Amino acid sequence: MTLDDLRVFVAVCRAGSLSAVARELSCTQSAVSQHVKRLEREIGTDLVERHPRGVVPTQAGRLLQAAAADGIAGLDLALRRLADLAHGDAGSVRITTGATTVRHFMSAAVVEFRRRHPQASLEFQTENSSRHCFDALAAHDLDLAWITIGAPVRGIEQRPVIDLPWVLAVHADDPLATRSSIEPQDLAGIRHIRLPENSTSRARLDAAFAEWDVHVTSDTGVADWDTAILLAELGLGHAVVPALPGWRGPGHPSLRFVPIPALPALSAGWAVRRWDALSPLARAFADMVAAGTGTGPLPRQRHASPS
Repeated sequence: MTLDDLRVFVAVCRAGSLSAVARELSCTQSAVSQHVKRLEREIGTDLVERHPRGVVPTQAGRLLQAAAADGIAGLDLALRRLADLAHGDAGSVRITTGATTVRHFMSAAVVEFRRRHPQASLEFQTENSSRHCFDALAAHDLDLAWITIGAPVRGIEQRPVIDLPWVLAVHADDPLATRSSIEPQDLAGIRHIRLPENSTSRARLDAAFAEWDVHVTSDTGVADWDTAILLAELGLGHAVVPALPGWRGPGHPSLRFVPIPALPALSAGWAVRRWDALSPLARAFADMVAAGTGTGPLPRQRHASPS
Protein backbone atom coordinates (compact mmCIF):
# COMPACT_ATOMS: atom_id res chain seq x y z
CA MET A 1 0.00 0.00 0.00
CA THR A 2 1.52 3.29 -1.10
CA LEU A 3 0.56 6.93 -0.70
CA ASP A 4 -0.11 7.05 -4.45
CA ASP A 5 -2.51 4.10 -4.09
CA LEU A 6 -4.46 5.98 -1.44
CA ARG A 7 -4.45 9.25 -3.39
CA VAL A 8 -5.82 7.53 -6.49
CA PHE A 9 -8.40 5.60 -4.48
CA VAL A 10 -9.71 8.81 -2.83
CA ALA A 11 -9.88 10.48 -6.25
CA VAL A 12 -11.85 7.52 -7.67
CA CYS A 13 -14.36 7.67 -4.80
CA ARG A 14 -14.76 11.42 -5.29
CA ALA A 15 -15.19 11.24 -9.07
CA GLY A 16 -17.15 7.97 -9.20
CA SER A 17 -15.26 7.10 -12.35
CA LEU A 18 -11.97 5.39 -13.19
CA SER A 19 -11.79 7.08 -16.59
CA ALA A 20 -12.32 10.57 -15.12
CA VAL A 21 -9.42 10.04 -12.71
CA ALA A 22 -7.27 8.68 -15.53
CA ARG A 23 -7.89 11.89 -17.49
CA GLU A 24 -7.17 14.01 -14.43
CA LEU A 25 -3.86 12.21 -13.79
CA SER A 26 -2.94 11.86 -17.50
CA CYS A 27 -2.59 8.09 -17.25
CA THR A 28 -4.49 5.03 -18.44
CA GLN A 29 -7.68 3.70 -16.89
CA SER A 30 -5.85 0.41 -16.36
CA ALA A 31 -3.21 2.18 -14.25
CA VAL A 32 -5.91 3.74 -12.07
CA SER A 33 -7.60 0.35 -11.68
CA GLN A 34 -4.30 -1.24 -10.59
CA HIS A 35 -3.97 1.20 -7.69
CA VAL A 36 -7.45 0.24 -6.46
CA LYS A 37 -6.89 -3.49 -6.97
CA ARG A 38 -3.60 -3.36 -5.05
CA LEU A 39 -5.40 -1.86 -2.06
CA GLU A 40 -8.16 -4.48 -2.31
CA ARG A 41 -5.60 -7.29 -2.33
CA GLU A 42 -3.77 -5.94 0.71
CA ILE A 43 -6.94 -5.26 2.70
CA GLY A 44 -8.64 -8.45 1.59
CA THR A 45 -12.01 -7.04 0.57
CA ASP A 46 -13.69 -5.13 -2.24
CA LEU A 47 -13.42 -1.35 -1.89
CA VAL A 48 -15.51 -0.27 -4.88
CA GLU A 49 -18.49 -1.65 -6.76
CA ARG A 50 -18.05 -1.43 -10.50
CA HIS A 51 -21.12 -0.47 -12.57
CA PRO A 52 -21.53 0.30 -16.28
CA ARG A 53 -21.71 4.04 -15.55
CA GLY A 54 -18.95 4.24 -12.95
CA VAL A 55 -17.94 3.03 -9.50
CA VAL A 56 -19.17 3.58 -5.96
CA PRO A 57 -17.31 2.75 -2.74
CA THR A 58 -18.44 -0.23 -0.67
CA GLN A 59 -18.94 0.13 3.08
CA ALA A 60 -15.28 -0.81 3.55
CA GLY A 61 -14.35 1.61 0.79
CA ARG A 62 -16.17 4.47 2.49
CA LEU A 63 -14.31 3.79 5.74
CA LEU A 64 -10.95 3.80 3.96
CA GLN A 65 -11.86 6.85 1.88
CA ALA A 66 -12.71 8.93 4.98
CA ALA A 67 -9.54 7.92 6.80
CA ALA A 68 -7.28 8.31 3.77
CA ALA A 69 -8.75 11.69 2.76
CA ASP A 70 -8.17 13.09 6.25
CA GLY A 71 -4.64 11.72 6.40
CA ILE A 72 -3.66 12.91 2.91
CA ALA A 73 -5.16 16.35 3.53
CA GLY A 74 -3.17 16.71 6.75
CA LEU A 75 0.04 15.56 5.08
CA ASP A 76 -0.43 17.91 2.12
CA LEU A 77 -1.10 20.78 4.49
CA ALA A 78 2.04 20.02 6.48
CA LEU A 79 4.15 19.85 3.30
CA ARG A 80 2.75 23.18 2.15
CA ARG A 81 3.54 24.79 5.50
CA LEU A 82 7.09 23.42 5.39
CA ALA A 83 7.53 24.81 1.87
CA ASP A 84 6.23 28.20 2.97
CA LEU A 85 8.61 28.23 5.93
CA ALA A 86 11.48 27.41 3.58
CA HIS A 87 10.58 30.05 0.99
CA GLY A 88 9.29 32.78 3.29
CA ASP A 89 7.31 35.42 1.43
CA ALA A 90 7.71 33.58 -1.88
CA GLY A 91 5.10 30.94 -1.07
CA SER A 92 1.69 30.45 -2.67
CA VAL A 93 -2.00 30.57 -1.80
CA ARG A 94 -4.36 28.20 -3.60
CA ILE A 95 -8.09 28.94 -3.64
CA THR A 96 -11.05 27.06 -5.07
CA THR A 97 -14.22 29.01 -5.80
CA GLY A 98 -16.97 29.74 -8.30
CA ALA A 99 -16.34 31.34 -11.67
CA THR A 100 -17.47 34.87 -10.71
CA THR A 101 -16.38 35.03 -7.08
CA VAL A 102 -13.07 36.80 -7.67
CA ARG A 103 -14.83 39.63 -9.52
CA HIS A 104 -17.43 40.23 -6.82
CA PHE A 105 -15.60 39.54 -3.57
CA MET A 106 -11.84 39.38 -4.10
CA SER A 107 -10.69 41.99 -6.63
CA ALA A 108 -9.43 44.49 -4.05
CA ALA A 109 -7.87 41.72 -1.96
CA VAL A 110 -5.96 40.34 -4.96
CA VAL A 111 -4.47 43.79 -5.67
CA GLU A 112 -3.60 44.37 -2.01
CA PHE A 113 -2.10 40.90 -1.64
CA ARG A 114 0.10 41.44 -4.68
CA ARG A 115 1.25 44.80 -3.30
CA ARG A 116 2.18 43.35 0.09
CA HIS A 117 3.57 40.01 -1.12
CA PRO A 118 5.02 40.58 -4.60
CA GLN A 119 6.96 37.31 -4.60
CA ALA A 120 4.01 35.12 -3.58
CA SER A 121 1.63 33.48 -6.04
CA LEU A 122 -2.16 33.23 -6.06
CA GLU A 123 -3.73 30.23 -7.80
CA PHE A 124 -7.48 29.86 -8.40
CA GLN A 125 -9.29 26.61 -9.21
CA THR A 126 -12.83 27.04 -10.50
CA GLU A 127 -15.69 24.81 -9.32
CA ASN A 128 -19.41 25.14 -10.05
CA SER A 129 -20.86 24.53 -6.58
CA SER A 130 -19.97 24.67 -2.90
CA ARG A 131 -20.19 20.87 -2.80
CA HIS A 132 -17.51 20.59 -5.48
CA CYS A 133 -15.41 23.18 -3.64
CA PHE A 134 -15.58 21.00 -0.51
CA ASP A 135 -14.55 17.95 -2.54
CA ALA A 136 -11.63 19.81 -4.13
CA LEU A 137 -10.52 21.16 -0.76
CA ALA A 138 -10.49 17.66 0.73
CA ALA A 139 -8.85 16.00 -2.26
CA HIS A 140 -6.16 18.50 -3.29
CA ASP A 141 -3.48 20.65 -1.67
CA LEU A 142 -5.68 23.76 -1.65
CA ASP A 143 -5.65 26.32 1.15
CA LEU A 144 -9.03 28.03 0.97
CA ALA A 145 -12.48 27.57 -0.58
CA TRP A 146 -14.97 30.43 -0.98
CA ILE A 147 -18.40 28.87 -0.53
CA THR A 148 -22.00 29.48 0.39
CA ILE A 149 -22.11 28.60 4.08
CA GLY A 150 -24.28 25.55 4.64
CA ALA A 151 -24.63 22.40 6.72
CA PRO A 152 -21.52 21.07 8.51
CA VAL A 153 -19.19 18.98 6.35
CA ARG A 154 -16.95 16.34 7.88
CA GLY A 155 -13.33 17.46 8.08
CA ILE A 156 -14.10 21.01 6.92
CA GLU A 157 -14.30 24.21 8.96
CA GLN A 158 -16.53 27.03 7.66
CA ARG A 159 -16.45 30.71 8.60
CA PRO A 160 -19.02 33.22 7.32
CA VAL A 161 -17.71 36.50 5.94
CA ILE A 162 -20.69 38.30 4.38
CA ASP A 163 -24.49 38.00 4.34
CA LEU A 164 -26.18 38.40 0.95
CA PRO A 165 -29.87 39.39 1.00
CA TRP A 166 -32.09 38.00 -1.75
CA VAL A 167 -33.47 40.24 -4.48
CA LEU A 168 -35.60 39.90 -7.58
CA ALA A 169 -33.58 41.02 -10.61
CA VAL A 170 -35.90 42.37 -13.33
CA HIS A 171 -35.84 44.61 -16.38
CA ALA A 172 -36.74 48.23 -15.62
CA ASP A 173 -39.89 47.94 -17.76
CA ASP A 174 -41.26 44.98 -15.79
CA PRO A 175 -44.32 45.74 -13.62
CA LEU A 176 -42.52 44.34 -10.57
CA ALA A 177 -39.62 46.78 -11.04
CA THR A 178 -41.57 49.59 -9.35
CA ARG A 179 -42.25 47.61 -6.17
CA SER A 180 -40.42 48.52 -2.95
CA SER A 181 -40.31 44.85 -1.96
CA ILE A 182 -41.50 41.46 -3.19
CA GLU A 183 -43.77 39.15 -1.21
CA PRO A 184 -43.79 35.35 -1.73
CA GLN A 185 -47.14 35.43 -3.53
CA ASP A 186 -45.72 37.91 -6.08
CA LEU A 187 -43.29 35.25 -7.29
CA ALA A 188 -46.00 32.87 -8.50
CA GLY A 189 -46.34 34.74 -11.80
CA ILE A 190 -42.67 35.23 -12.66
CA ARG A 191 -40.82 33.71 -15.60
CA HIS A 192 -38.18 32.14 -13.41
CA ILE A 193 -34.52 31.85 -14.42
CA ARG A 194 -33.30 28.73 -12.62
CA LEU A 195 -30.12 28.90 -10.57
CA PRO A 196 -27.36 26.27 -10.99
CA GLU A 197 -28.35 22.73 -10.13
CA ASN A 198 -26.70 21.23 -7.04
CA SER A 199 -25.90 24.72 -5.73
CA THR A 200 -26.72 25.72 -2.15
CA SER A 201 -28.57 28.81 -3.38
CA ARG A 202 -30.78 26.71 -5.68
CA ALA A 203 -31.59 24.29 -2.83
CA ARG A 204 -32.48 27.15 -0.47
CA LEU A 205 -34.69 28.81 -3.05
CA ASP A 206 -36.48 25.60 -4.03
CA ALA A 207 -37.14 24.88 -0.35
CA ALA A 208 -38.61 28.36 0.12
CA PHE A 209 -40.87 27.96 -2.93
CA ALA A 210 -42.11 24.63 -1.55
CA GLU A 211 -42.72 26.11 1.90
CA TRP A 212 -44.70 29.00 0.43
CA ASP A 213 -46.52 26.70 -2.03
CA VAL A 214 -45.31 28.94 -4.85
CA HIS A 215 -45.12 27.36 -8.30
CA VAL A 216 -43.05 29.22 -10.89
CA THR A 217 -42.76 28.86 -14.65
CA SER A 218 -39.24 28.27 -15.87
CA ASP A 219 -37.79 27.70 -19.33
CA THR A 220 -34.26 29.00 -18.68
CA GLY A 221 -31.43 27.69 -16.50
CA VAL A 222 -27.96 29.14 -15.88
CA ALA A 223 -24.60 28.04 -14.52
CA ASP A 224 -23.93 31.06 -12.28
CA TRP A 225 -25.60 34.05 -10.60
CA ASP A 226 -24.09 36.60 -12.99
CA THR A 227 -25.67 34.97 -16.03
CA ALA A 228 -29.06 34.92 -14.29
CA ILE A 229 -28.80 38.66 -13.59
CA LEU A 230 -27.68 39.39 -17.16
CA LEU A 231 -30.64 37.53 -18.64
CA ALA A 232 -32.98 39.46 -16.33
CA GLU A 233 -31.37 42.72 -17.45
CA LEU A 234 -32.04 41.71 -21.06
CA GLY A 235 -35.71 41.17 -20.23
CA LEU A 236 -35.61 37.40 -20.73
CA GLY A 237 -37.03 36.49 -17.33
CA HIS A 238 -36.91 37.08 -13.59
CA ALA A 239 -33.92 36.09 -11.45
CA VAL A 240 -34.19 35.49 -7.72
CA VAL A 241 -30.58 35.90 -6.67
CA PRO A 242 -28.38 37.06 -3.80
CA ALA A 243 -27.54 40.76 -4.06
CA LEU A 244 -24.02 40.72 -5.51
CA PRO A 245 -21.59 43.64 -5.29
CA GLY A 246 -20.84 45.23 -8.64
CA TRP A 247 -24.20 45.05 -10.40
CA ARG A 248 -25.80 48.22 -9.05
CA GLY A 249 -25.09 51.65 -10.49
CA PRO A 250 -25.31 53.72 -13.67
CA GLY A 251 -23.73 50.99 -15.76
CA HIS A 252 -26.98 49.00 -15.71
CA PRO A 253 -29.84 51.45 -16.42
CA SER A 254 -32.22 48.68 -17.53
CA LEU A 255 -31.76 46.59 -14.38
CA ARG A 256 -33.68 46.76 -11.12
CA PHE A 257 -33.20 44.83 -7.87
CA VAL A 258 -36.24 44.49 -5.61
CA PRO A 259 -35.69 43.12 -2.07
CA ILE A 260 -37.39 39.87 -0.98
CA PRO A 261 -37.51 40.27 2.84
CA ALA A 262 -39.17 36.88 3.45
CA LEU A 263 -36.09 35.01 2.17
CA PRO A 264 -33.32 34.67 4.80
CA ALA A 265 -30.00 36.02 3.56
CA LEU A 266 -27.38 33.66 2.17
CA SER A 267 -24.10 33.63 4.05
CA ALA A 268 -20.87 33.36 2.05
CA GLY A 269 -17.37 32.85 3.38
CA TRP A 270 -14.35 30.63 3.74
CA ALA A 271 -13.97 26.90 4.18
CA VAL A 272 -10.67 25.25 5.13
CA ARG A 273 -9.50 21.92 6.45
CA ARG A 274 -8.00 23.47 9.60
CA TRP A 275 -7.84 27.17 10.41
CA ASP A 276 -5.04 26.79 12.90
CA ALA A 277 -2.90 25.09 10.24
CA LEU A 278 -3.29 27.80 7.56
CA SER A 279 -0.06 29.34 6.32
CA PRO A 280 0.53 33.02 7.18
CA LEU A 281 0.09 33.91 3.51
CA ALA A 282 -3.27 32.10 3.24
CA ARG A 283 -4.46 33.71 6.47
CA ALA A 284 -3.39 37.12 5.19
CA PHE A 285 -5.37 36.68 1.97
CA ALA A 286 -8.46 35.45 3.84
CA ASP A 287 -8.28 38.52 6.09
CA MET A 288 -7.88 40.86 3.12
CA VAL A 289 -11.01 39.46 1.48
CA ALA A 290 -12.94 39.85 4.75
CA ALA A 291 -11.69 43.44 5.11
CA GLY A 292 -12.75 44.17 1.53
CA THR A 293 -16.34 43.17 2.34
CA GLY A 294 -16.39 45.52 5.34
CA THR A 295 -16.39 42.76 7.96
CA GLY A 296 -12.76 43.18 9.08
CA PRO A 297 -10.19 40.44 9.80
CA LEU A 298 -11.50 37.00 10.65
CA PRO A 299 -11.37 35.94 14.32
CA ARG A 300 -8.32 33.97 15.34
CA GLN A 301 -10.08 31.34 17.40
CA ARG A 302 -10.86 27.99 15.80
CA HIS A 303 -14.46 27.03 14.93
CA ALA A 304 -14.66 23.43 13.79
CA SER A 305 -17.65 22.00 12.01
CA PRO A 306 -18.97 18.89 13.74
CA SER A 307 -17.76 15.58 12.32
